[in-house]
Order: sequence, then C-alpha cells, then structure tokens
Amino acid sequence: MCQGLNEFSSAGGRLCKKKAAVAVGHTILKIAYHLLSRATEYTDMGVHYFDERDEQHVTRRLVDRLEALGYSVKLERSAA
Repeated sequence: MCQGLNEFSSAGGRLCKKKAAVAVGHTILKIAYHLLSRATEYTDMGVHYFDERDEQHVTRRLVDRLEALGYSVKLERSAA
C-alpha cells in the first residue's frame, strides 16, 4: 500500500509514532470501506500520483525551495 507508506512518512514528522500509526490505520480502513462498498479492486495509483495530479503546485514549491537556498531558477519545458 503505497499511499499508507506515504502517509506514515509524512505524518511521522508532524505526529508522534503512535498517532501516525493510527492515521495510517484510518486510511487503510477508509480504503477497505470504499473497496467493499463499491465492490471494486484496489488499484495503486503509483509513487508519482500526487506529483502528476498537481504539477503546477509541485513545480512552484520546488522552485521556491531552490530560491530559498540561493539559486536563481529559470524554467523551460524539455523537448521530450
């Protein structure tokens, strides 16, 4: 469950380990509920799902981080 691991690592910095584990358990229960109520199979969206879903937000956040480190950033789309 890739989403559960992502949530644990992101929640781990903000919450204590026990609360982070409860948050992951809650996410797993929500996934199980939706799978059972809709009679569907689990489909892993992939590691980069959230990056691809909100590309502009990720780009802006990364540019801001580089500028905070003292870099000047100019973005150009690659030909590929």
